Amino acid sequence: MPSYRTGTVTKLLSERAGLQRVEVDGRPAYVLTQLIGTVHVGDRVVVNTTAVELGLGTGGWDVVHWNLERDEWSEPGPGHEMKLRYTSLQVDAGVTTPPKRAVEVGAPMVACFLHSQVAAVAATFKDVAPDATLAYVMTDGGALPLAISDLVPDLIRLGWLDVTVTAGQAFGGQREAVNVVHALQLATDCDAVVVGMGPGSLGTDSPVGFSGLEVATVLGLGGHALEPIVALRWSDADERERHRGLSHHSIAALKLTPCPVVVPIPKGQPRPSVGDHEVVEVNVPDVGALFDKAGLDVRTMGRTPAEDPGFFAYAGAAGVVAAERTQ
Repeated sequence: MPSYRTGTVTKLLSERAGLQRVEVDGRPAYVLTQLIGTVHVGDRVVVNTTAVELGLGTGGWDVVHWNLERDEWSEPGPGHEMKLRYTSLQVDAGVTTPPKRAVEVGAPMVACFLHSQVAAVAATFKDVAPDATLAYVMTDGGALPLAISDLVPDLIRLGWLDVTVTAGQAFGGQREAVNVVHALQLATDCDAVVVGMGPGSLGTDSPVGFSGLEVATVLGLGGHALEPIVALRWSDADERERHRGLSHHSIAALKLTPCPVVVPIPKGQPRPSVGDHEVVEVNVPDVGALFDKAGLDVRTMGRTPAEDPGFFAYAGAAGVVAAERTQ
């Protein structure tokens, strides 16, 4: 069951479009301003504390559910199409009209298992093809509000992402899509697309009970018009044996992918067993060095590129291949 409590906003930590970070009685919380408006120091608020109490993936942050200082609040959206449907926070996010320009059939599309992989893909893509454009499609497999991502605003600021599209129940992108296929259509004015969930993922002990299994569906959908490329999940440092080396998540998703896909790996690494899929070896720039030069602090499960180089190198390999295939 969910857990709620009331408290007082004691400090405003930061704010940007769609998001405030605050302290409520000294405890960190975030506010999704597109859903409930802004809060101010001294406001009494209702806070959802469930994930923090369970030790789960909000990174130690509660979520402000409502501001008790106001009796009502509304902000008209761009259309009548709803996201977070049939919840008390449903929002009229609208949908976006497809762009007039479309890339050629066969444009590269990279599918990622984790949000942090998107940064590595974008970094190497722009390093190899700085003049090519890259769209990010955020699925609803992780966080639903794009505003919760600290990573995406930095990637946009750096010019590493040119367009953001939120698909399904995810919301807050520059373009809003009803599903992943629709999102890919909305991204066709870019030279390539990277697809992946927002921050946070869900996994169980079941071989298929993890949110990253959506990669199989994404690759299959992209294979109808785009060239599907997978960013393998690999780790040199994960304490869990099932994720060390080639993650069992990558193996499970590729087994269920309904079409042949490109599987990039850094040159010199052992060729993984991926069935009929096409393994491509490429030279990968030092992803950690690209992050450092750009002033980015990107981690996976708390690990930096220096601590888990393989994770970022394998994701970076996918960005390299995507970039090469736009040229």
